[in-house]
Amino acid sequence: MILYGPPGSGKDTVTTELTWLRPEFELFERLKAGPGRTTGYRLTTVDHIEELSRAGGLLYRNARYGAEYAIDRQSLAALVDAGRIPVLHMGQVVGASAAANFPLHWIRVLLWCPLDVTESRSIGRGDKDVEARVKVWHETREDLLAHESEPWTLILRTDQLSPAESANAIIDALTANASAESRSIRELVE
Repeated sequence: MILYGPPGSGKDTVTTELTWLRPEFELFERLKAGPGRTTGYRLTTVDHIEELSRAGGLLYRNARYGAEYAIDRQSLAALVDAGRIPVLHMGQVVGASAAANFPLHWIRVLLWCPLDVTESRSIGRGDKDVEARVKVWHETREDLLAHESEPWTLILRTDQLSPAESANAIIDALTANASAESRSIRELVE
């Protein structure tokens, strides 16, 4: 499953709820090289990410907040082989599309919240880079508008749903083997 959304949209909170409701869900910890948060990542070096990239071992690589991030095929395959349902946190549509190339039935969930919610959640959790997260919220909005036709299995407004309601909607979509819904991204982000 792919959870895509701006900072503060609830990717961590919804993932925690998913894993509580169904233990087979597991956060896929992306590789990270650089400063900032360490929770939810496997720390490595830029050289290691570059080595994996040259060997064709990456599904996706990006830079943000002064750090490098990557999704490696081998770790994702190991999680699936262990019978787990990987939960990938994504902040770029192109990354969500690249990850979806891994041979698995992906549920693609767009988590959304307005700018003021991102800002207040970021302040509330003690982020030291609130301005950078507000900037990324704007980048995410532009990313969505640039990819309006991108298919999403589910679109959830996390400022209008509780974490439990969001998680249950995701589980229902997964159980129903849902396909992408048609909804105006422009209406969502404006």
